[in-house]
Amino acid sequence: THNLPPGLEYLSQLDQIIIHQQVELLEAILGTETSSKYEIKNHLGQRVYFAVEENGCFDRKLCSPIRSFTIRIADNAGREVIRVIRPLRCNSCWFPCFLQQLEVQSPPGTIAGYVVQNWDPFLPKFTIQNQSKEDVLKIIGPYATCGCFEDVDFEVKALNEMTTIGKISKYWSGFVNNVFTNTANFGIQVPVDLDVRIKAVMIGACFLIDLMFFENSLDGL
Repeated sequence: THNLPPGLEYLSQLDQIIIHQQVELLEAILGTETSSKYEIKNHLGQRVYFAVEENGCFDRKLCSPIRSFTIRIADNAGREVIRVIRPLRCNSCWFPCFLQQLEVQSPPGTIAGYVVQNWDPFLPKFTIQNQSKEDVLKIIGPYATCGCFEDVDFEVKALNEMTTIGKISKYWSGFVNNVFTNTANFGIQVPVDLDVRIKAVMIGACFLIDLMFFENSLDGL
């Protein structure tokens, strides 16, 4: 573990990561968009990291869900261990040369990997790349992401797109929770021996999927 980025040692033990969005009272009551905050937990519900999105009010109001952002992820001691950077790019199959990209750093300032949206006329598709921009994994979502009263799964696949090794799931958490807070609850399942840097990139992919497909959707209700 001495070769791992500082703060990612605990990820080497995990094959399941839960991401829970915290909803501010003002946003829940008035519908006022505030900076997103998340808790990142293990399968027992114990907090491993917490995350805060940084951007301007202009971005959240006018550019959501394609807004640029920086998400800082810190451990329980308050040390920033992962930084997720998303530039302002298109979110449409009509602009295949300017689709979504995400950079994940761990430790901050050092590239851990990238998430790159792939053009497809029907399915959400992404490629997970390592720090050298070499393709490592694929993420393929369903044709419909509305998820009416059920979970929505984005499958994590080998590069041949034939073998499924994990998934990113948007959990349906009930009518009251979704309608009145539109909170996000995600689960990431990957092999326990997956490189911790790639696990950090998968967390970044989860944030990207949330904003692209679920930010203003009420999750199919």
